[in-house]
Amino acid sequence: MTFMQHAFLAGTGIAAACGIVGYFLVLRAQVFTGDALSHVAFTGALAALAFGFGLRAGLFAATIAVALGIGLLGRRGRPDDVVIGTVFAWTLGLGAFFLTLYTTSRSAGNGTASISVLFGSIFGLSTEQATTAAWLGAGIVAAMLLIARPLLFATLDEAVAAARGVPVRLLGVVFLGLAGATAAEAAQAVGSLLLLGLIAAPAGTALLLTDRPYRGLAISTGLAVAELWAGLLLSDAAPSVPPSFAIVAIATAGYLLAVVMSRVHRRWSLSVVK
Repeated sequence: MTFMQHAFLAGTGIAAACGIVGYFLVLRAQVFTGDALSHVAFTGALAALAFGFGLRAGLFAATIAVALGIGLLGRRGRPDDVVIGTVFAWTLGLGAFFLTLYTTSRSAGNGTASISVLFGSIFGLSTEQATTAAWLGAGIVAAMLLIARPLLFATLDEAVAAARGVPVRLLGVVFLGLAGATAAEAAQAVGSLLLLGLIAAPAGTALLLTDRPYRGLAISTGLAVAELWAGLLLSDAAPSVPPSFAIVAIATAGYLLAVVMSRVHRRWSLSVVK
């Protein structure tokens, strides 16, 4: 089944990028930024379609540009909630405009394109698209590993990092640019409506399982890949289950299981101490 091979190839790169970027988004309390970027992905894709450009070009151009803009407007590369909220509302309005423009200016036969933007189309990727997605995912992971140490320092103690000469603002902006690229990547797998689940759930689970940053980073990345694989297999075994739903459902279930386990462990530890 060629479509499954393509899905696993692209999905592995996408999930690995989501796992490593998502960990820092959660650690830096920037999950709201990820939510905003999911709406930007939808709007950017529809804008590209409305004006006759490639869907993926619109995805990446919009998410990366807006992510960089949010970082530059924030303090030391950290997005401000007011900035994010304003961009959020503005993007939703633009999305409605481009959706109307697209549906009225293009033929009805192209109507499924907007659905694929919302819910993903990982089973419909060509060999070239899957290979490109895998390489882009690998590139994002490599870039994140390159900045992981100083970014972690700036995340945990921004003032001390700045005093030690760490380019805190630049790191924050670069990280948000990579987050934008990751959001565009994830939209191909689970769609713009559900991409936050693939970005946030594995990272949230990792933070519940360990308080060691590098171990948490590895767990988050590994969980994202494993949960995406499990979702693809579940969707293939039960064709009525969309892959985007299966992936996010498994990721959410993993997070809820980690919450229960952490609470049970905490209560058991308290009982032992008493």
